[in-house]
Amino acid sequence: MNFIKKNISGILVCLAIALPSWYLGKLFPVIGGAVIAILAGMIITMFWTEKGNAVSGIKFTSKMILQAAVVLLGFGMNLNVILETGRQSLPIIICTIATSLIIAFVLHKLMRIPSNISTLVGVGSSICGGSAIAATAPVIDADDDEVAQAISVIFFFNVLAAILFPILGRAIGFDTTSGDAFGIFAGTAVNDTSSVTAAASTWDSMWNLGSATLDKAVTVKLTRTLAIIPITLVLALFRARKSKQQGDSTEKVKLGSVFPFFILYFVAASVITTIAVNCGISVSVFQPLKELSKFFIVMAMAAIGLNSNIVKLIKTGGKPLLMGACCWGGITLVSLLMQRALGIW
Repeated sequence: MNFIKKNISGILVCLAIALPSWYLGKLFPVIGGAVIAILAGMIITMFWTEKGNAVSGIKFTSKMILQAAVVLLGFGMNLNVILETGRQSLPIIICTIATSLIIAFVLHKLMRIPSNISTLVGVGSSICGGSAIAATAPVIDADDDEVAQAISVIFFFNVLAAILFPILGRAIGFDTTSGDAFGIFAGTAVNDTSSVTAAASTWDSMWNLGSATLDKAVTVKLTRTLAIIPITLVLALFRARKSKQQGDSTEKVKLGSVFPFFILYFVAASVITTIAVNCGISVSVFQPLKELSKFFIVMAMAAIGLNSNIVKLIKTGGKPLLMGACCWGGITLVSLLMQRALGIW
């Protein structure tokens, strides 16, 4: 009961934005409901600065509803296909992560950007945006302002990717009869899960691919998200070593605070589907859950838009914004080059 009282107003606001966005996305598939919801949320929050009781529900929608959407995507997906997609995309994932981290380190040295900001932007760009930043921040003792600025930088390029990547994919000649090439591109080149799903959903809508691109992109993105664990643990070791040299006591990093457990639920959903299909149940049984997943994505996009402050970012985030742009550009270029080299595109 307390949960409902605390979150209901924010959830209803996101739902109110998502319903017309979903409908408009059906009318204008080249844009898609997810992108419309992001933009609507961004515009509304420019005028609705004091959200009061709605804040908790909006945050819940942007995080938990999005994770629920990802889990629901697992229904209708064959586990063997997921494993094959992970294997296929792994070389691209490794190269894009390395590219982003190297660019962030070089710019940190050249432009004298604070260490914590550089780490958060580099990790957020290379792995999974806000989730990676949230996992990394306590490990490196980043304060709230540093976290907010890094998330704002990542969010800015998330929105650009969600809007521009489907247009780019069409311009450079990605296959429009299959979601494989664009799905891998979105899964490896877009920062955050939210914008990966937005861009992939738009591509599916543009070419009437159902959820083929979305399935591919989310699988690739979740494979990439697993990099949170080794990178965060390495940062924890560096922090422990530095603190020991300074004579400070250190706290151990718990795996439970780092590991994105919704990935396990996604895999569990795909296992259920694989077993059901092998038992003779039609995969179409899971279609309503996949449609619900797409709607949840639109709701989450509305919440993320409501949490944004693009004006403040542009005014105060010059150097971090430039770093984010360089990381984003490097990841995009490497993803395309690797796909070409591997014969995927």
